[in-house]
Amino acid sequence: MTTTDTTLADLLRLDRHAQDLLFREARTANTFTDEPVTDEQVRAIHDLVQWAPTSMNSQPLRVLLVRSDEARARLLPHMAEGNRAKTGAAPLVAVLAADHDFHEQFHRTFPHFPGAKGVFADDEVRAGAATLNGTLQVAYFILGVRAAGLAAGPMTGYDAAGIDAEFFAGTDRHVLAVVNVGHPGEDAWFPRSPRLGYDEVVTTV
Repeated sequence: MTTTDTTLADLLRLDRHAQDLLFREARTANTFTDEPVTDEQVRAIHDLVQWAPTSMNSQPLRVLLVRSDEARARLLPHMAEGNRAKTGAAPLVAVLAADHDFHEQFHRTFPHFPGAKGVFADDEVRAGAATLNGTLQVAYFILGVRAAGLAAGPMTGYDAAGIDAEFFAGTDRHVLAVVNVGHPGEDAWFPRSPRLGYDEVVTTV
């Protein structure tokens, strides 16, 4: 089958509705309705995205759900000024962090390789692996939010050291992204920005 016989979308296993939901219609939401995001929805998102692949089944992502007014008041001063209002108004805020001590769980997450923990004995190697695989899991989390019929507003405009000190003191967890989650509100989207084309991205050797 070639693209002369069908459209590119028809070459994919997902139906077009699912393709649109997860990718083509995925936008960073900047406003939200006041409809709540339930704990059950968050559990459903985790139940789906936990299966997505990472290197050596590393699972460094840790999710801090900011729901209370007190916790949000602690978070907002560490957000960039342009991100504060929408973070204050979102029904749910998820602080996504990488746990650099993820290797402590390898006896559970990678049981068929008893020596896996030793691979990450070096702090620098472990930190790099936590950041890489945690970032993969951030992307999976955002896709899970979309799969739940919700909108995500991922942000990296914040004081990372401030968030780490505020919420993760005494641990080896480090923020990777802050994601607002909810149903999109009025004028939620900025105009769609262009994407690079296939020939600009893909090289064959």
